[in-house]
Amino acid sequence: MEYTTLLDVIRCLRVRFVDAERLARELHYILLIRFKYSKRLCKAMNLPDNERRQFLRLYNSLLVYVNNKYKIVQNLSHYKDIFDQDPEEIERLKERLYSDPGQIDSYVQENPAGFSDEELKIISSWRHFIKGRFYLIRFMKSYAVFLDESHPPRAYGVKGLAMQWDLVTNLPRIIEATLIPFKDKIIFDGAFSCYNLFFGPEMKRNILDRFRQAKAGYGIITSLPFSPEESASSDSERLRGFLSSQESRDIHWQEIEEMIRKDPGLLPVYSQEMGKVHARRYRKRLREIGIKEGWFATIDGIIIAGGAAQEEVEKAVAVLLPPEKRKLVYIFHLK
Repeated sequence: MEYTTLLDVIRCLRVRFVDAERLARELHYILLIRFKYSKRLCKAMNLPDNERRQFLRLYNSLLVYVNNKYKIVQNLSHYKDIFDQDPEEIERLKERLYSDPGQIDSYVQENPAGFSDEELKIISSWRHFIKGRFYLIRFMKSYAVFLDESHPPRAYGVKGLAMQWDLVTNLPRIIEATLIPFKDKIIFDGAFSCYNLFFGPEMKRNILDRFRQAKAGYGIITSLPFSPEESASSDSERLRGFLSSQESRDIHWQEIEEMIRKDPGLLPVYSQEMGKVHARRYRKRLREIGIKEGWFATIDGIIIAGGAAQEEVEKAVAVLLPPEKRKLVYIFHLK
């Protein structure tokens, strides 16, 4: 039996709905909205058509130049010929290019295609490509997030050329790709390999923890070349990233201790972040024993004062602790 409409499927399954036609219309509307959203998402995460065409003209011309040297692909004399070639041969050609980045400089100096100074500047920037294995973490509004395997980790916001991002599911996924700068963006060179591996809950948590560390350390990198010295977050932001989850605290406890040992001025940051953790536990426990509302002060995970008003608790802290210890107190509100 052939089902030509969603309504036919519903009727055939004999689902007992009062109004099958209405259900079909609603489901069709939901699917249509999802399709339109997916289409808009893919478009925003790819280069605009004019930039995509410009990139392909420049990049494929560079590949033709490399091929003229090494004769890897037959019958390749014009950048448009790239589209008619075996993808595996084109990948071999790319490997030859990336194995000797000096060819990019040679191409710019010779300029066999007669490109403008602005276009040559774009090609010259490709010396800063990054080739390797990444975790495809998530899709943002205007790019996909690629997380590398370095230590400390770095996360890149990457655009595609005409990538159907919605076909990549079950994130995170391991991929192999080459990231290259294009104007003020990062793109990949048109193809990447996606491993058919899926992660369990614990591994996903570890990967997402690395992503949090990358964001805390450098943010999401959206242009190349990247300079850690210029982009590094403050130590306090890095420490907050390390303290952001139990998994992160377990993994990075040595780094946390070392940071505080080297800079005791980070102790207030540590106390505030850990105070939030302890407050969550205390809120639950206080409700269990019947306290519905109040203000409480903690230090090193211990409640040292409580009261009906914040000012009351602050005064108690001032009485109980010397000035140098008061900045390590975390005050929270139970309500």
